Amino acid sequence: MNFTQLFSGCGFAQAVALGAAGIFSSPALAADFPEKPVRIIVPFPPGGGTDALVRILAGKLTDAWNQQIIVDNRGGAQGSLGTALGAKAPADGYTITLGHSGALVINPHMYNNPGYDTLKDFTPITRGTEMPYVLVVHPSVPAKSVTELAQLAKAHPGKLTFASTSAGPQLMGELFRLTTKTQMVHVPYKGAGPAVIDLLGGHVGIMFTVPTSVNPHIRGGKLRALAVSGSKREESLPDVPTMTEAGFKDFGDAREWYGFVAPAGTPADVVGRLNTALGRALVAPDVAKRLQPLAQKAVPGSAVEFGDYIRAQYLSWGRAVKSTGAKAE
Repeated sequence: MNFTQLFSGCGFAQAVALGAAGIFSSPALAADFPEKPVRIIVPFPPGGGTDALVRILAGKLTDAWNQQIIVDNRGGAQGSLGTALGAKAPADGYTITLGHSGALVINPHMYNNPGYDTLKDFTPITRGTEMPYVLVVHPSVPAKSVTELAQLAKAHPGKLTFASTSAGPQLMGELFRLTTKTQMVHVPYKGAGPAVIDLLGGHVGIMFTVPTSVNPHIRGGKLRALAVSGSKREESLPDVPTMTEAGFKDFGDAREWYGFVAPAGTPADVVGRLNTALGRALVAPDVAKRLQPLAQKAVPGSAVEFGDYIRAQYLSWGRAVKSTGAKAE
């Protein structure tokens, strides 16, 4: 089984272009919210795509609410530690969590107890952004294409190392090992920041990650991009082929996505207020300009739509975990 089969019919790419009326429709808003600073938990260390997105949006929310936005980075366990912390926060809207695709819909299938129940412990607010995965190698790895990388891995079983920063990139690496029948050593990291540092230093040779974390290093020649996931090329990396173009169609249209969730039981009017503010911030022209070099595409929508998307993704990635046999490390 491959990712194309796993994600077919699950709504992976559906409902990403929504009209403004659909994005911002909400119940009667809590007119007095927020009356104090709002904390956003980012379940990864600084330096990655999650942190970059939240810090961009924090400025817009501060302007909209005239309240301080506290960005609280809580990395660990592939995003599970920070996500669990968000699940246990008071359900008043003053602590929300960056909902990471790996933490929300993959970790529950890889950990015996991630510390939360995705489908019960959170109230969806809105989708945020999505982006493809990119396969990069350190220049010391003598492979100029995905085929050459597979050949190199076969010739040197157990010698190549691949880094991962969360469950999604780990699964991409596991699928590569499975489809190429090769052996590589998995090296997990708490976040993109420390992983990229080791990749740049040549301490690990390979990494599936998001363009946000590595595009500057690709452009500077410090890392070599071999392919991106998805059905079409990434605008920020136009010369890099898709995995399908490279001859590896099993990777399908797998993507990483970020959104925002609140603890279960958060009042609907507060969720509406959060949805409106985040939706407006995500589609603001200056935000779009800052997201473009990060290769993050804004895909906001209603809370209901995000809830449906989470449930579909939860089932699809569960099948992916089962097919690869991947375990948390």
